[in-house]
Amino acid sequence: MSSEFVATIPLMRIFDVVKARDFYVGFLGFSVDWQHQPDERSPAYLQISKGHLVLHLTEHHGDCCPGSTVFVWMSGIEEFHATITSRGYGYMRPVLERTFYNSLCIEVTDPFGNRIRFNQELTPDDQATTGPQLFSQDN
Repeated sequence: MSSEFVATIPLMRIFDVVKARDFYVGFLGFSVDWQHQPDERSPAYLQISKGHLVLHLTEHHGDCCPGSTVFVWMSGIEEFHATITSRGYGYMRPVLERTFYNSLCIEVTDPFGNRIRFNQELTPDDQATTGPQLFSQDN
């Protein structure tokens, strides 16, 4: 029997479940799949997802360090950008940027210093029509 890797689930360090839910659920549109917290004084550990993207958010100090970055390939990035910017999240106004590696990218930073870089690869047609500019929510 050969080995096979079937999924990767990044862990993101958080310090406040309410702030995490506001950012990940309210702003980015993730769903909470489950939360484990044996009692109200224990640190929380929860799984969130949006489509095929699954993340674990943890208040446990030994699980991981704050300030991590998760790189995500996706499709429909312009629609995603329009959706999240329309929500009026008070702490962030992410831009849609063309990268040096031929993608469109939105980088967001959660309240705990963790970053997610959402990327969509540009096709040859996209590369010809999309210049090296930034797209703000005002464009």
